[in-house]
Amino acid sequence: MASAFLSRLLAALEDYGGRTAFRHRGGSLSYRAAGEILRGLAAGFGAECADAPVAVMGGNRPETVLAQLAAQLRGLPVLLVAASASLPDRAAALHTAGVRTLVVDPRREQTRALAEAARPERLLSIGPWPGAHDLLADPSHWPDPDLADLPDAVRTIFPSGGTTGPPKLIEHSGIYDGMAHIFRPDPAGPGRVLVVAPVSHLTGNAAVLGALLRGDTVVLHEGFDAGAVLRDIAAERVTELSLTPPRLAALLDHPARPGTDLSSVRSLSLGASPLPAHRLRQALAVFGPVVGQGYGLTEAPMIASISAAELAGHPGRLESVGRIVPGMEARIDDDGDGTGIGEVLVRGLALMAGYRGRQGANAAVVVDGWLRTGDIGRFDAEGYLYLLGRADDVIVTGEHGTRVHPTMVENALTGCRGVREVAVVGVPGPEGTVLRAVVVPTEPDAVRAEDVRGYARATLGQEHFVPAEVMFTPALPLTEIGKPDRKALS
Repeated sequence: MASAFLSRLLAALEDYGGRTAFRHRGGSLSYRAAGEILRGLAAGFGAECADAPVAVMGGNRPETVLAQLAAQLRGLPVLLVAASASLPDRAAALHTAGVRTLVVDPRREQTRALAEAARPERLLSIGPWPGAHDLLADPSHWPDPDLADLPDAVRTIFPSGGTTGPPKLIEHSGIYDGMAHIFRPDPAGPGRVLVVAPVSHLTGNAAVLGALLRGDTVVLHEGFDAGAVLRDIAAERVTELSLTPPRLAALLDHPARPGTDLSSVRSLSLGASPLPAHRLRQALAVFGPVVGQGYGLTEAPMIASISAAELAGHPGRLESVGRIVPGMEARIDDDGDGTGIGEVLVRGLALMAGYRGRQGANAAVVVDGWLRTGDIGRFDAEGYLYLLGRADDVIVTGEHGTRVHPTMVENALTGCRGVREVAVVGVPGPEGTVLRAVVVPTEPDAVRAEDVRGYARATLGQEHFVPAEVMFTPALPLTEIGKPDRKALS
């Protein structure tokens, strides 16, 4: 049976013809034109590639997504080269996946370096580039692809960080047919979806594909700039966007925000890392009851969610990521200590197909069908999930080896006057590991180190929660996808 996802995608490109599919760098691409490019790319893949993974290294432009889809129309698994990965990790991912064909974007940095490091059998490009076959140059010389016989599944591979050896390659398949059933046209009319996350990351990729299935217009940004996002929300009449907490904070604090018309926004989704309650409260005040929060990870992208309606009248839920979504299950592994706090384990329809080429890694992370997420959390009596941080981020400190969850301290410190943002990490001290708080003040000299320590002591009540070190910075370092970069802070 043909993939429901691909069938619906091709139908959307046909049915929505003259409607704008993409807005990018001031230009527009219609659904009809996107379909024509897709057919040309699919023809090129059919002529160039065998049945082996195709790697796509592209920026946030329509052609990157269309190259991915073209290969998948040919039944080829696609490895999306991570925007945030180092050159050695990118090359290792291609090697681990067994990639023979690499598609490059001449606009991306390290294009030549990756091609030289990976040495693929076939090198294709989406734009003119020396030594590569340009798939966009003149598709007329490719034979017209036969898209009537569609593959029965779509396979996409997303690399993990790969900081301790070769990156794990997370393969997804089932979620795409799930998207075909979930993403339907909005009764309120076509939307305009702003995407700032890299399309090589699952969040950005799913946002673009979901929008196309609904017949929406995708407004693509290369990277995140709070001023540019605000301008496009007003100018493009954006109806939907997703942000990480640090990017939300930058948007809320931007001087242009009070004068920006945000009335077009129907949905603002937040996720990727814990969101301080005061920021969620502020977002609800600024955007209205359209703000929701979600929880997922690349191995299981849809785990929990919470809507603005669930937050109304329940201030305690401001720190929750919501209830478990239909089709998924979750439980807490507290090692039998009775605290109800421990690692979050999940299983269900949104689970990855597995780590490609690494059976040992699969066995370690999926036990009896349950995925070990690496996140520490707890449930309340109503089934709402609260995350306390990553298991790897837990700081063992003090003479009794007390385990401190950084998110708990961070959430408390964001209530301190003069603190805009804060990240807490563990660093070596004279007598062992101590807490370091890296603070972004609301204004220079708005808060002192002793104020931060005193607030932690008064709010959390135990000395092991009090940062031994307090540092100040104009902004927290972020990863490519907008998460705080804890390694850079240690």
